[in-house]
Amino acid sequence: MSQKIDLKRECQGRLRSRCWFDNPHNPGMTAIYIERFPNYGVTREEMQSGKPIIGIAQSGSDISPCNRIHLDLERRIRDGIRDAGGVPFVFPTHPIQESCRRPTTWIDRNLSYLTLVELLHGYPFDGVVLTTGCDKTTPAALMAAATVNIPAIVLSGGPMLNSYYKGKLAGSGMAVWEARRLYAAGEIDLKGFMEMVASSVPSQGHCNTMGTATTMNSVAEALGMSLPGCGVIPAPYRERFQMAYETGRRIVEMVHENLIPSKILTRAAFENAIVVTSAIGGSTNAPPHLIAIARHMGVELRIQDWETIGHHIPLIVNCQPAGEYLAEAFHLAGGVPAVIGELMKIGEIREHAINVTGKTMGECYRGYESLNPEVIRPCSNPLRKNAGFLVMSGNLFDSALLKTSVISEEFRQRFLMKPGEENVFTGRAIVFEGPEDYHDRINDPSLGIDEHSILIIRNVGPVGFPGAAEVVNMLPPDALVRAGVSQLPCLGDGRQSGTSASPSILNASPESAVGGNLAILRTGDQIRIDLNRRRVDVLISEEEIAQRRAEMKIEIPPSQTPWQELFRAHTGQLGEGGVLEFAVKYHDVGKEIPRHSH
Repeated sequence: MSQKIDLKRECQGRLRSRCWFDNPHNPGMTAIYIERFPNYGVTREEMQSGKPIIGIAQSGSDISPCNRIHLDLERRIRDGIRDAGGVPFVFPTHPIQESCRRPTTWIDRNLSYLTLVELLHGYPFDGVVLTTGCDKTTPAALMAAATVNIPAIVLSGGPMLNSYYKGKLAGSGMAVWEARRLYAAGEIDLKGFMEMVASSVPSQGHCNTMGTATTMNSVAEALGMSLPGCGVIPAPYRERFQMAYETGRRIVEMVHENLIPSKILTRAAFENAIVVTSAIGGSTNAPPHLIAIARHMGVELRIQDWETIGHHIPLIVNCQPAGEYLAEAFHLAGGVPAVIGELMKIGEIREHAINVTGKTMGECYRGYESLNPEVIRPCSNPLRKNAGFLVMSGNLFDSALLKTSVISEEFRQRFLMKPGEENVFTGRAIVFEGPEDYHDRINDPSLGIDEHSILIIRNVGPVGFPGAAEVVNMLPPDALVRAGVSQLPCLGDGRQSGTSASPSILNASPESAVGGNLAILRTGDQIRIDLNRRRVDVLISEEEIAQRRAEMKIEIPPSQTPWQELFRAHTGQLGEGGVLEFAVKYHDVGKEIPRHSH
């Protein structure tokens, strides 16, 4: 016996919400579905008016400070929905706080995705406003929109205002890494450490650097899932509240137009997102997030595409960590529209892709250009040419990422300019079994860490940690920092913060915990990093590799919660997006009406 609901009979070609609130074929169930909402003042007339029912996916809360601005923006979203003829219903999403959640927020991205899919599938929504901000909230929302495929639009919360410490820009995240360096060098005490970090959060909003939050909300606009200009308006600006209103209005129109994510999230849209990420100096977390969204949408996107499509793109946004300014200046210089406009001038934007306006990217962004060429450079005068990611491979892993836009001149001169071996570095591996081991032993003099060392961290990938930890950007020993060596080459099967300026090789897949060759490394091994050939190799024989693999013993720490166990059992590798592998087969679930509840 079929368990499918006859959608044609139940909804009679009308809005999805009518299957719940106005079904003449089943008045008993209709009564149950509308029965409880009036207890806080919603009227039966509103629910049965035939107006679109619009969900507002509220990601703001007291434990999600980067998204808390949405508690204020919600009112303006509601106003826009009402004025456009819709009926708003607010519901909470799984909270994600990047810097406080243990063991790591990566496990929350997939959990938030799952819960959002269930809410959008199981409740009478005709469309949804996805409120985003901090790192994982944006990809989780877009992954869910791709799976459910009902009209959806992203409203980002925006970055914090410019932040300063002793008169100098102190970007969020960046201030943490710099304070760590100064503390290790003995240049500040513990009080100064805490004061410097606290100075980097001056207002509501997410990170004001080009960390993962600013990157992913810029990506949401580049994908076409936000209104033009939405990406980086600072949270406290009046324009952010005006954008909330316009977003509320637009989602109602999208429902009437049946403008669903599958019409927007095409291969061309993902290629635009790669190009924009490279041009803005975006976070190393963007590739696995974007691959995850594409896989849930059913669009083929590979890790190699990040180099093929994006590496030749110039860095034109002068924003920390690859540059010097912060996101408020980025917005005032024209934001994402200016970046897309400048990239259109050199033919790097797929102009035929459409966005949430229903128009093409060419129609929406043609004519935009930088309002401050010091902050957003023309492509003819970039901060760096060929600024996208390199995709590395070798005998230690199948794929890993290197962000070239943060390779400083000092780092290049110290490690990558040996005559006759330019862009090549051979060093001695120092292996750590996780962040605890790193913090316990980094200053151990018996390790002999010097300028010819490569810091390795393993067991920090999706399965090993669990959730891929942001720990690959490892500070050298205090003694080296005091001697003026503030960075060493780093490599690992985890991630690093998008606010980090470390040119680490990270996201190594497969990770050590599932049998990747990082598990066979030993302290003292010689490793050769060759950027020209895009390879990382341990310099031992194939026979030695085989012997070590035969002797390899992998010990995964026990899961501490039920979700950690489920996450480990079903989540794939970073090179494939780190998704719940069983979930990628589900598409268009919003078109399938669930069975009745009574």
